[in-house]
Amino acid sequence: MDPFAVLGVAPGASPDEVLTAYRALARRWHPDRAGGAEAALRMAQINAAYDMVRTLSVRAIPLPGTGSGPGAGPAGTGGIRREARSADAPARGGGSWLPEAVRRSLGRELLQALANGEGVQIVTPVATWASPRAVLAATDRRLLWLLDDAVTHRVRSLAYSAVAGVEHGLRRPLRRRAVLRVQTRTGRRLSFADLEPETAAAIARLVNAPGMAS
Repeated sequence: MDPFAVLGVAPGASPDEVLTAYRALARRWHPDRAGGAEAALRMAQINAAYDMVRTLSVRAIPLPGTGSGPGAGPAGTGGIRREARSADAPARGGGSWLPEAVRRSLGRELLQALANGEGVQIVTPVATWASPRAVLAATDRRLLWLLDDAVTHRVRSLAYSAVAGVEHGLRRPLRRRAVLRVQTRTGRRLSFADLEPETAAAIARLVNAPGMAS
């Protein structure tokens, strides 16, 4: 998916131009207004494109020419993996199966943590207690996130099979942004904030999808 084509803006568009285009499309295709399966699908594409462009603007990280396969870091507590890899680790694919815009939004460190052929559904900037500048990716098998402000153990992951529950809601006081709360099977609780409400809902649906926790 080319997020700029979905939003109808040029790759060099300003944040204000991107936001204006997103709002216009959201007004047109929001299921509450348009109705029907096509509107729901288009709205999902529009939200995914907007999140991806937001991530690109926040990070502005060049696309690496090569990357690597699965991370081999030691497992953390609560089913959370700390994906440890040295900067000069050998490259083994770098998400070459993914569209270029997705690869750019992930950046080098998250690309290095991907397993071979791992599909990426959503990439979005988030805030966590450990880092107000983080990037969250929802793949076809796990949540994968980068703590952009951290010095070590910057990349973490949590398999859907290790999730006991997930919920989302609007964050006070303005209630314009959403927070995604995840509980692991070992009792660990995680929160990802500053999400678009539709994005938080989409990630929750993905985690809860049949077969994801198997």
